Amino acid sequence: MFLKVQLPWNVVIPAESLDMKGLILQKSIVIRLLEDFASRKATKDLGYYLALTTLESVGEGKVRQQTGDVLFPVVFSAVTFKLFRGEIAEGVVHKVLKHGVFLSCGPVENMYLSKMKMPDYNYVPGENPVFMNSKMSKIEKGTTVRFIVIGTKWLEAQREFQALVGLHADYLGPVS
Repeated sequence: MFLKVQLPWNVVIPAESLDMKGLILQKSIVIRLLEDFASRKATKDLGYYLALTTLESVGEGKVRQQTGDVLFPVVFSAVTFKLFRGEIAEGVVHKVLKHGVFLSCGPVENMYLSKMKMPDYNYVPGENPVFMNSKMSKIEKGTTVRFIVIGTKWLEAQREFQALVGLHADYLGPVS
């Protein structure tokens, strides 16, 4: 679920904002790195970028001939979030449909729990539709559900993941 990774990155400092005093230059590099990191949502291999934790090293700057900007190679540690097949996790229901429910878990907002993967639960239509079992356990909008990840799919265009989840194992379902 959470991964600690070490990443190489290139930080470009615009020529007009360069001030070669040591601390101010390092501050500019860190600020630009944080901005670049925040704007990049996720990757297929590492999942969603959550937090930059440590700046490990800053390499020697190279001046770009056309613009005069300076490119600094950096290495930093970060925390990412990625779901794996077979993993047990919890999510919150945000949409209830006749054939299943959609959940969100951390930054993953498109997790589908099919009616077929909810043993013993039946759809109950109404103004606020729910899935209910014989023990009166409900899955409705706002319910936290413990599930198993069946599979994930990376969508390159949106730079996000989708997941198919199920309740077909012990101790899975609505969490009290």
